[in-house]
Amino acid sequence: MFKRKKLVEAPLAYWEEKSYMMVVPRVYSENLVEEGLKRLKESNDFKVDNINYDVKGYIKFDVLYENTTYEVGLFPGDIQVPPYYFYRNFLFKEKEKENILKADKALTLFMEFKDNPKKAYHLQLKLALTLVPDSIGLLDESAERMLPIRWVKMMVESSVLPSAKDMFIVQAVQGDNNEVWLHTHGLNRCHLTELEILDSNQEHYDQHYHLILTYAMYLIDKNEEFNPRGVGSYIGRLINGYPVVATCKSWTEGISEYKKLALGNLKDRNNGHNGKTSVIFLYQSEEDEENDVLSKVSIYDELWGDNPLFFFSDEETLRMAKVARERFSYVKKLHQNEENTVLIKVGLEVSDGGYEHIWFELLEIKGDKFKAKLTQEPYDIPNIHTGDVNWYTINQVTDWIIYTKEMEITPNSAYLLDE
Repeated sequence: MFKRKKLVEAPLAYWEEKSYMMVVPRVYSENLVEEGLKRLKESNDFKVDNINYDVKGYIKFDVLYENTTYEVGLFPGDIQVPPYYFYRNFLFKEKEKENILKADKALTLFMEFKDNPKKAYHLQLKLALTLVPDSIGLLDESAERMLPIRWVKMMVESSVLPSAKDMFIVQAVQGDNNEVWLHTHGLNRCHLTELEILDSNQEHYDQHYHLILTYAMYLIDKNEEFNPRGVGSYIGRLINGYPVVATCKSWTEGISEYKKLALGNLKDRNNGHNGKTSVIFLYQSEEDEENDVLSKVSIYDELWGDNPLFFFSDEETLRMAKVARERFSYVKKLHQNEENTVLIKVGLEVSDGGYEHIWFELLEIKGDKFKAKLTQEPYDIPNIHTGDVNWYTINQVTDWIIYTKEMEITPNSAYLLDE
């Protein structure tokens, strides 16, 4: 009788061990590297030291940033941007895409994400823009997507760290029939396992997408040495109030829970998705977690509802509020156009000392105060009701959405309004 060959995780690729980004200049010149290094050394945001040139043509240097020293590498080379990299969470102007697709040269910047991954990611964006201020795009090779340079500039100018969701993508691969395979790119560089959901389908993959997104954000925001495999993480609630407790197993173990797979099978892992990646499962009870009894994500497919509740970390909630206030100038500007509708989320204190975050429609702005009409009935605030109008301050804002004729603008997509 033949024994099944033991499956083994493949070693990490170079773009998984470290974070690789390619800066696309508007005009490439022979002295681009020299000028870029000069700007890096002159920057007040960080300190560059120990610049070395090795025999492979790589330039390596140390960057001291907020009490942490990072080893950074740089080299010039060719680039050919895959067109599908543009359709991953960001919007581009047609001219932007056209110019980037024509580009054939770029500067590659790579570094290890030490300390806080979000801080390291923020630093890498700053290094890239300082290196080539007149760039037309930034290819995040480790996350397999293109970043609009307008978004990069907005993030670099912000005093708030990026969101965990900015550091990875969730890809949805669809098969010939109904099947969908969801998997991430970008978590390995954060010293985490990539995540995937097997045997999803076109009917439920949107709920599964939010599950994998929330779980990945949870792991990044945890920001500590933590192996999630076989450990339950409470990340959401179903429409019946039942908790969503996620866990994961290495793909080498998790794949055995599926008898037949149209996508994500061994054949699909010959040239990738065979390293440090884990299949998501659910624990349905404390007893299941104690005995490591795994349930497939599909076990809850009839209970997700149209809007399952997934939790943000306290850190992400605070970050969103800071960003909403920092970029409130966009609200002030676009509210002047009467054709636009602006919704503002306000955090109001409840009796237990916490906050309930409620949506209002903006009516008027005066300095740091604004008048708004409540659009929903609160859960825990008995003295206000839908339709009530009152004045609030910008310091109470936790989120906002601007609806124009052309698009929907949020604090994270405000770059679309910049030239």
